[in-house]
Amino acid sequence: MERILEGTNVEKNNILDAPFVKEMVEVTSNLYRLGWDERNGGNITYLLDEEEVANYLDINNVLRNIPMDFDGTPLKGKYFIVTGSGKYFKNVVTDPAMNLGVIRVAADGQSVDLLWGYTDGGVPTSELPAHLMSHIARLEVDPENRVVMHCHASHLLAMTFSHELTSKAITRTLWEMCTECLVVFPEGVQVLPWLIPGSNEIGEATAEKMKESRLILWSYHGIYGAGKTMDETFGLIETAEKAAEIYTYVCAQGGIRQTISDENFKALAEQFGVKPNPEFF
Repeated sequence: MERILEGTNVEKNNILDAPFVKEMVEVTSNLYRLGWDERNGGNITYLLDEEEVANYLDINNVLRNIPMDFDGTPLKGKYFIVTGSGKYFKNVVTDPAMNLGVIRVAADGQSVDLLWGYTDGGVPTSELPAHLMSHIARLEVDPENRVVMHCHASHLLAMTFSHELTSKAITRTLWEMCTECLVVFPEGVQVLPWLIPGSNEIGEATAEKMKESRLILWSYHGIYGAGKTMDETFGLIETAEKAAEIYTYVCAQGGIRQTISDENFKALAEQFGVKPNPEFF
């Protein structure tokens, strides 16, 4: 059961002016505009520094404590701004306070403290455990990782129905569709079979793959992306989705007849100083 906690009242800057709130408003609007997050079909978690939160909120004033079915102890004390469960991305721009929340993983690791948002009594996305598992995994690889983003990018989703469904095959096709892809995601894309969304099983499987790649394709469902910034994470998914769109056009035009070679890819990697996953050659 949620419990109401009391704190102190300290006057702060308007949180609606906070850069992290503005970023969430902008990116959720773009995801909805592009058709990648219909209805409530997506979620974002954004790791924040205590100092930046404290500029806008009294961090001692906990509005509610919300249990979660996951042990988030490795992240206790960490702050996040998170999209809400059942919230439509199209509505974030008109009412950020109802559709977003700023939370802190509580000391018990089994719950989160709500510091702002979810004004209608809402809670964080049902996929919060999957996100937090991915944050834990990515922070082990890259301490600067701050964003985990899930959406239903249309062409990537479509590929899981028609394309050979392995990480190597999907990655190779995406790399071949746009020259920039190998530069943007040299580690490739990891592919998961269909699993029940919102479950700890899919969260654990995603987190394990996050140790290898920042892009995880959920078969027949959507994609997970991770990055240091909101722009980087959005751009990562955007680049892969553009390649999947080109692949759709190529298939409609009769299929692939010529493409970038391994030698081309190696020269490209050398030019831009990236190290492609050798398993995908």
